Amino acid sequence: MEKRFSLIVSDTSTSQTLMELSGVRKTFGTVEVLHGIDLTIHKGNHVVIFGPSGSGKSTLLRSMNLLAEPNSGSVKFLGVEYGPGVDGQRKVRRGKSIALRQQVGMVFQQFNLFPHLSALDNIALPLRSAKGLSIKDAEERAALELKNVGLLNWAASYPGQLSGGQQQRVAIARALSLDPKIMLFDEPTSALDPELVGEVLSVMRKLAETGMTMVVVTHEMNFAKEVGDVNVFMEAGNIVEIGGRDFWTKSLSERTQQFIGSVL
Repeated sequence: MEKRFSLIVSDTSTSQTLMELSGVRKTFGTVEVLHGIDLTIHKGNHVVIFGPSGSGKSTLLRSMNLLAEPNSGSVKFLGVEYGPGVDGQRKVRRGKSIALRQQVGMVFQQFNLFPHLSALDNIALPLRSAKGLSIKDAEERAALELKNVGLLNWAASYPGQLSGGQQQRVAIARALSLDPKIMLFDEPTSALDPELVGEVLSVMRKLAETGMTMVVVTHEMNFAKEVGDVNVFMEAGNIVEIGGRDFWTKSLSERTQQFIGSVL
């Protein structure tokens, strides 16, 4: 029998529901990589998604802003439904993906910075195109975000002049400059040398402390234990188990316990 899981967090009587995934399925070719995922995320949650390679973690994350548009099911954000225009035989009217992405920030494994633009301009340009800010206002906001991630002194530097950790911090600053209501992180430290991982995780810790809603796919289990108030273990396109801060010592699934024991 197929299992369906719903991630509902903390005191739902006081926390605002930001995102609901309902029956999300995603197929690449003939391979279904997500098997009907139900997931609800509330404002202020720090959700950590982990599991073995190929379990569907990144695809699930990308479905949250429709970079991987579900074949069926829906993504509802602040009450507006997005996703495929047809659900089975039923035609469904959906919101536009661009409207969703304007509210859902994302940081990728690769930094995706424009190599010909300075750190400042990598942030200012999206502010001008997406928010219509003037050059002056965009540059002022970009400088503020660089200061927040400790890189104001590198504002004039180009990506090729920055370390991997610095480039990722610029990417985080760029996403935050657009004032997202939720931030998605897809293994943001996996492309970094081990010595550079700490500086990116430090920025993410500080962001969590501000109350920003975050969903993080990561292999950094110590970071997950520290930050995650909702922990999601996935395998083979399904959510095997979910839990709160005591998840690491009180998980019920034997498979979850086995995985945790192998990585901690």
